[in-house]
Amino acid sequence: MFNFFEPDAEASTVFPDSTSPEAGLRPDRIRHLIVGSLEAIRITTKAQHKQGYAEPNDWSDPTPTGRLNEWFAIVTKRV
Repeated sequence: MFNFFEPDAEASTVFPDSTSPEAGLRPDRIRHLIVGSLEAIRITTKAQHKQGYAEPNDWSDPTPTGRLNEWFAIVTKRV
C-alpha cells in the first residue's frame, strides 16, 4: 500500500480490472485538470508523459480561464 509519509514510497500503477465479467462494472473515468501558465502546463504534461501516465496529445488544448496568464488543460483516463 502507498504510504504518503514514507520518503521513498512509490504508488502502484496496476489497477484492478473493473471491466472483467466477475466485476460486473464499467471502467471508471477520472479527469485531471491543470490550471496555470502555458509554460507550467507544458512542463506538467511532459512530466506526466515521462512517468508513462499520459501522452502529451491526450491532454486538451490549453484554454484561457479569463484570468491574466492563466490557462487550463484536461485529460481523461479510465481506471
